[in-house]
Amino acid sequence: MYETLEEINEEVKKCTKCKLCKNRTQTVFGTGNPSARVMLIGEGPGLDEDIQGEPFVGKSGKLMNEAFRGLGINREDLYIANIVKCRPPNNRNPEKEEAIACMDYLRNQVILVKPEIIVLLGSVALKSILGDEYGITKSRGKWIIKKDIKYLPTFHPAALLRDEHKKIDFWNDLKLVVDELNK
Repeated sequence: MYETLEEINEEVKKCTKCKLCKNRTQTVFGTGNPSARVMLIGEGPGLDEDIQGEPFVGKSGKLMNEAFRGLGINREDLYIANIVKCRPPNNRNPEKEEAIACMDYLRNQVILVKPEIIVLLGSVALKSILGDEYGITKSRGKWIIKKDIKYLPTFHPAALLRDEHKKIDFWNDLKLVVDELNK
């Protein structure tokens, strides 16, 4: 068990548990409020994230930030992380063994942040956290409660760039989070 997020991050920087470490520019640990009520989990860093060392700073992150602004959510109030901490080649989905290699780091991030709500961004995050029996199309927008944490699966922001129709669902899902926080 780790005592601080910084301690986990230092371990992540040295990590060689899977082949993703071979081509990374740097690790992408997580960012935001270490006492956030809401944590967002994506699949893994893309090129921009690998260069800057921060999750969701590329096109999909900018789109997500626009949704946050529109709903009155301050990104600084959230904690944002990914399933894997190193960029998969060509932005492919992380392989199962890569996700498993990073899971202990993510579990400890969740333990230390203690979020009330975890928003699972896309199928990779959903299946990695809650299991293969869940599908993003069927599960998105529905609360799933496990171990006193409320999970809300939604589309990954990159999916919104490919299919504009999903933006409405993504917006409505984030609105559910805002409504839950305001109860």
